[in-house]
Amino acid sequence: MTQEFLTTVFGWMTVLNIALLGFTTLMILALQDWIAGIHGRMFQMEQADVKRAYFRYLANYKVLTIVFCLMPWLALKLA
Repeated sequence: MTQEFLTTVFGWMTVLNIALLGFTTLMILALQDWIAGIHGRMFQMEQADVKRAYFRYLANYKVLTIVFCLMPWLALKLA
């Protein structure tokens, strides 16, 4: 594997993960009460707890995307 190939892979991986994060964020914001109600009934959780879980999910996904996708791509671009 060449550095050029790895740069391309990490670049597209970053784009796809950020797109998925953005889509998920928009869906959670747009359908917040409806989807929290469904998930609350599925997992026997209060809606406030479900919304906290959404926030935790989005925060963790963002950090993981930055650490495992964006930073390697940036390091390869600067090398």
